[in-house]
Amino acid sequence: MTLNRFLTKRPAGLLASLVVFAALGYGCGPDDGLGRRYPVSGTVTYNGKPLAKGSISLIPDDPKTGRAASGFIVEGNYTLTTQSPGDGALPGQYKVTVQAAEVDLAKASDKAKKSGMMIDQRDIAKAKRTNLIPTKYLLPESSGLTAQVKAQTNKLDFQLTD
Repeated sequence: MTLNRFLTKRPAGLLASLVVFAALGYGCGPDDGLGRRYPVSGTVTYNGKPLAKGSISLIPDDPKTGRAASGFIVEGNYTLTTQSPGDGALPGQYKVTVQAAEVDLAKASDKAKKSGMMIDQRDIAKAKRTNLIPTKYLLPESSGLTAQVKAQTNKLDFQLTD
């Protein structure tokens, strides 16, 4: 039987084959080479209250087998991203960092208004920053925070204190 005759005489068989290939994942979805990521979300509190804003990062214990994931904290809640928005994190053991700061751009804004220009990046870099949490949480070596991402949906909550 020729291929052309097979395709015209057995469309149900062809359709079933395509469905099986799709179910097995052949040619289905992006293959970015990173491996399967799993959803990670949770809450971050500081002294018992939701952290209003900031960012959280998970740094793999073994950078050879893992990749960092991060997310923005909004009203205490976050969702992690490794490569695509909200794609989660690779399974593994991580050290965790949290950053939360306010930047006073009043001087930079006033200077820009007077000159009729946009705020200069150098003025932003010089702006006064006020950390909203202790600086120990900025580095993986000093934060004391760890996490394990499992091959499932993960809810990881962190309680920061002074």
